[in-house]
Amino acid sequence: MQKIGRNVYAENGFRGCNPGFVVTSEGVVMIDTPQMPADAIWWRDEIAKQGPVRYLINTEPHGDHFAGNYFFEGTVVAHQGTREAILAASVEQFKERLKQSDPNSLPLVKDYSYRPPTITFSEQMTLYVGNHTFQLINLPGHTPYQIAVYIPEERVVFTSDNVFCRVQAWLHEAVPHEWLDSLKRLEQLEVDVLVPGHGSICDPSYIREMSAFIQDWIDAVSAAIAQGMSLEEAQEKISFLDRYPMEPGSESMAQFVQHMNVARLYQVLKK
Repeated sequence: MQKIGRNVYAENGFRGCNPGFVVTSEGVVMIDTPQMPADAIWWRDEIAKQGPVRYLINTEPHGDHFAGNYFFEGTVVAHQGTREAILAASVEQFKERLKQSDPNSLPLVKDYSYRPPTITFSEQMTLYVGNHTFQLINLPGHTPYQIAVYIPEERVVFTSDNVFCRVQAWLHEAVPHEWLDSLKRLEQLEVDVLVPGHGSICDPSYIREMSAFIQDWIDAVSAAIAQGMSLEEAQEKISFLDRYPMEPGSESMAQFVQHMNVARLYQVLKK
């Protein structure tokens, strides 16, 4: 766990997303939850040392950001699209994945259920909790429902998966051109620290590198389409595995992720 502001903490050592929390004068506000049950319980115990959880913000509709909600108190807040994704998610599929990835955790999810947000928004929302302001901003990119959580008093923004810091990005539900626009909007925020969805904690200078990576993906798939390649041919040719490593624990999915990324961009760009 890293202390990245006067009252802000984040963790980038879990399998899955980088969750964090802010200690306010009226309790704790969490940003995302660990997906692995043992990690979630450890995180819950660490947070309890700082005070009760008032709000839990989920930044996107993928399970590595919301699967741990079950283990925490507090009002859950998210984009409406994230709520719909959580409501549609299968608990049995989650348990099946745990059987493969962490079978020892199955006793921890005996009575498990997903916990969807009870407060949602579409474009922008502001929470005032104690002496802190939380600006929740819909920034489409990695998915249409991505949100950034900007805490101006701390000069910190949680970018969710619109930023993968020097690890492979997943584009399987991306809206790529909107992603580039959203990264420009992130650059305009007055912050010193970025908490990316995955990878190392970084500063705003990394945003341009992230933008270049997304642009390179767009250019590569656009060129393949212009050359008349089929999807399968494009998947065989295009890979950015030489650019960044996979996150620890997901190395075996490297080629699968490249193929998914190509398939999504091929679908979006071939119009």
